Amino acid sequence: MNIQSTENHSVSNSVSNSVSMILSNSVNKIVSKSRLSFWQILNMNIGFFGIQFSFGLQQSSMSPIYKYLGADEASLPYLWLAGPMTGLIVQPIIGAMSDRTVTRWGRRTPYFLVGAILCSIGLLAMPFSPTLWMAASLLWILDAANNITMEPYRAFVSDKLDKSQHSVGFLTQSAMTGLGQTLAYLTPSLLVFAGMNKDAVNSSNIPHIVITAFLIGSVVSVCSILWTLKTTPEIALTASEIAAIQSKPQGWRETLAEVWLAIKEMPDTMKQLALVKLFQWYAMFCYWQYIMLSVARSIFGTSDQASEGFRDAGLLNGQIGAFYNFIAFIAAFALMPFARRYGPKITHAICLTLAGIGMLSIPLIHTPALLFIPMLGVGMAWASIMGNPYIMLAGSIPPERTGVYMGIFNMFIVIPMIIQIFTLPLYYHRWLDGNPENVIRLAGCLLICAALSVMFVRLNTPAKITSSPIENEGVAVAR
Repeated sequence: MNIQSTENHSVSNSVSNSVSMILSNSVNKIVSKSRLSFWQILNMNIGFFGIQFSFGLQQSSMSPIYKYLGADEASLPYLWLAGPMTGLIVQPIIGAMSDRTVTRWGRRTPYFLVGAILCSIGLLAMPFSPTLWMAASLLWILDAANNITMEPYRAFVSDKLDKSQHSVGFLTQSAMTGLGQTLAYLTPSLLVFAGMNKDAVNSSNIPHIVITAFLIGSVVSVCSILWTLKTTPEIALTASEIAAIQSKPQGWRETLAEVWLAIKEMPDTMKQLALVKLFQWYAMFCYWQYIMLSVARSIFGTSDQASEGFRDAGLLNGQIGAFYNFIAFIAAFALMPFARRYGPKITHAICLTLAGIGMLSIPLIHTPALLFIPMLGVGMAWASIMGNPYIMLAGSIPPERTGVYMGIFNMFIVIPMIIQIFTLPLYYHRWLDGNPENVIRLAGCLLICAALSVMFVRLNTPAKITSSPIENEGVAVAR
């Protein structure tokens, strides 16, 4: 196909022919893929464990680190801007680039190897930040590195496995997600259990256990990726696949035109899910930013980052965070028969409601052990958030546009986060009384609003649920 003759061939015909060539080659290649053993699939996903360990460290430790470095509580959302902005920009670009990359090392490998190295450097430097601006700058590097790795890694698993093994591959990847984040949250407590002094701090008041957790994360990040690369090489592209990739229209204008057309023709179900995602992701970002500060006040009665109670709150936050991530891992399987019988709408609404009630109760709890009760609801909602919206979406979008609509759907995650970042500081003192406990209450109310909103979503075609929510999420994102 001669893509240079644009006067005789429209962009849409060029894209269609390229896609047809790729699909034709993919069908032939899938037939020849060897079935992998469970241990081979596990090796393939070890690298994802490292990626999620890094994400877990960010979720559990960035707000405390910012506070140790003197950040104002109302300004914390601004300092979290790196995650959603890099997700909005980096993931779709890198995902598209890896589709069109042809190197001696493969299509995906260069991206998640470079991403892992940058992530390791970011984790190594973060706890030694002497100033707030340096920590914020390193978070941009760290989040960009994680996002460089994420999309090519999901595509790598899809490339490597025969279609009959996709469910096992992505379910294993989801298991690595739960395990990585659980251990990241729990690492500071495990270090204390091993004998480290929880009250020892550096000159910036950052506890040594937090510093050590980031050092461990730095090693885990790069070593886990290297393990996967050593044990699971990419499948070499055929000559026809290389030709198909090289024949695709080049340039950013064609890509943006396709995205804009997809947005204009967005299915009603997807539009209705946008409101649900606005409420639930605004809420989750509020939770991650302020839960540790809320626990410090409600359980330990302090907002002083130099106090022992504040450090104890950090440990407790790690423990409850590990607990809800573990519950999410279990709930992904436990929700499967419920979702199959009652559908993803009702399942998602119930899980969000339980989490909303749980978050509303957190500021009322003054005993550490009782905090694990609301985490049951948070964990169930986290499992549902990772899967059920994708199940509802899958039946409403045309198969030939799955990739672009999944990319747009990812924007429904990061845009609410960006809105939260620029709106919460405006009313933190005026409407929330400058109290992080009220931010957690706000998150609870928003999750209940999300539960109500999901009941108004009309499914064009009922999704056929044959697997757990997390499994469906993995397959959907990787298509």
